[in-house]
Amino acid sequence: MVLNYIWIAFFLIAFVVALVRLIFFQDYQVFSDLVNSTFDYARTGFEISLGLTGVLTLWMGFMKIAEKGGMVAILSKAIGPLFSRLFPSLPKNHPAYGSMMMNLAANMLGLDNAATPMGLKAMQEMQSVNPQKDRASDAQIMFLVLNTSGLTIIPISIMVYRAQFQAANPADIFLPILLATFFSTMVGLIAVAIVQRIKLHDPVVLAYLGGATAIVAAMLWGLSQLNDEQLRTVSLLAANLLLFTFIITFMVRALIKKVNVYEAFIEGGKEGFGVAVKIIPYLIAILVGIGVFRASGAMDFLIAGIEWFFSLFNADTRFVDALPTALMKPLSGSGARGMMIDAMNTHGVDSFAGRLACILQGSTDTTFYILAVYFGSVGIKNSRYALSCGLIADLAGIVAAILIGYLFFG
Repeated sequence: MVLNYIWIAFFLIAFVVALVRLIFFQDYQVFSDLVNSTFDYARTGFEISLGLTGVLTLWMGFMKIAEKGGMVAILSKAIGPLFSRLFPSLPKNHPAYGSMMMNLAANMLGLDNAATPMGLKAMQEMQSVNPQKDRASDAQIMFLVLNTSGLTIIPISIMVYRAQFQAANPADIFLPILLATFFSTMVGLIAVAIVQRIKLHDPVVLAYLGGATAIVAAMLWGLSQLNDEQLRTVSLLAANLLLFTFIITFMVRALIKKVNVYEAFIEGGKEGFGVAVKIIPYLIAILVGIGVFRASGAMDFLIAGIEWFFSLFNADTRFVDALPTALMKPLSGSGARGMMIDAMNTHGVDSFAGRLACILQGSTDTTFYILAVYFGSVGIKNSRYALSCGLIADLAGIVAAILIGYLFFG
């Protein structure tokens, strides 16, 4: 229901802003831009869906191998004590635990193409025990918010972009992104826990979260000992080696269990194709709404208003140059990436705005996109408080990114 009102608001705000531009600025092109944006973003949504079709078919196939070979059950048991407390409505050792763990691990390593199919698989598995099929369950909301907070340990793609722009130190945003996304994830987790009355002070929860924090800190220390070239090489190698190790482990485990690996892959691949087709209208709907909002100039007005507001207090408004990336990230990953590249190109890759845009790009994930795709894949219409908690996590990540940006590069 909330997403319904947000979607309508995109169009109404875009229409009002376009009228203002037409009447007061004689911008006769604005409504052509609005209409063209609907076609452009509808095409973009379909193209993304086509890309997802192949990826979903591939990874849902591998997930089916993991499921039949017993790897998902093993992962479920490993993470069960924590997830049974964070997802109390899910049965003990539910298959969704393994899929969720793999999804979160892929996100941490910046492997977006692998993370999405695993996340959709987890959402489907949770839907099987959801008593109200058109209404998001507590477990689905917790999982979605953890996704939208975008916890990233190794921001590979952002470092690659900075290297392409010949940054003096492409990896200098590594630690700031890790810190910003950590705050985003913790705030998102706490927000959902408060609404669902989950006790985060439970000794088991504290042990898992403390252990995860210690592992991240150890990785951070180890990676900080490397130079830029070594860091990029190790990051890419570790992420892709881990991913392919998962695939081989799934196959070996399935062979031990005497599973027909090829047939299991085909079975899972068919499921992935069906999911990809199902999410097309949801994806196009949200992207078209975002497109008209951008094309109308509403985003530009919003940024100008924020700059004016902070200037009233004589505050440092340099962060506003990077703000388009932050405002676009919850709406569109590709749009935010474009804003980040534009900031580096306009202000310089090693400028404050250029670096801050990179931190903002890595601090959160695409909330509206994830909500539309994940809930759309299982036919959920009532998202309840998922969007509000996801946006709270996004806001925490954005604020943390700006403060950390000033701390490191101010």
